[in-house]
Amino acid sequence: MHPTIKRMQEIVAKGDESLIHELLAEEVRFSPPTYYSTWTGRAPVAAVLGHVGQVFSDFRYRRVMGDGKDWALEFQCKVGDLDAVGVDLITLNDDGLIQDIEVVMRPHKTIGALREAMMARIMTDARFLEFKKALS
Repeated sequence: MHPTIKRMQEIVAKGDESLIHELLAEEVRFSPPTYYSTWTGRAPVAAVLGHVGQVFSDFRYRRVMGDGKDWALEFQCKVGDLDAVGVDLITLNDDGLIQDIEVVMRPHKTIGALREAMMARIMTDARFLEFKKALS
């Protein structure tokens, strides 16, 4: 297994964005399950993933599939009292850092709960005003 993927399995549930930050390429692209948009850049993606790690509970990876630069990590978790399953679709760059990450999840009700929890966190994190300005 690629060392970046192994490290991601160890740290993603901790919600520590400084640990996540070290795995991301400078221009990483993140497509979340909660809306059809993309976050770009190491700082905003690490911040988003750090918050997600705080929202998810009982998080664990069930299966890891892939080779080379392309990986799929199947997970299960809870958002509040709702269960969810999902997959992190990851592409690594030539340096072995995460270049693209797309998350797909189900069921819909849990995704709604995740969106609500994330919006509540983002609204109190002043950095996201700057991140949004940079996207405009």
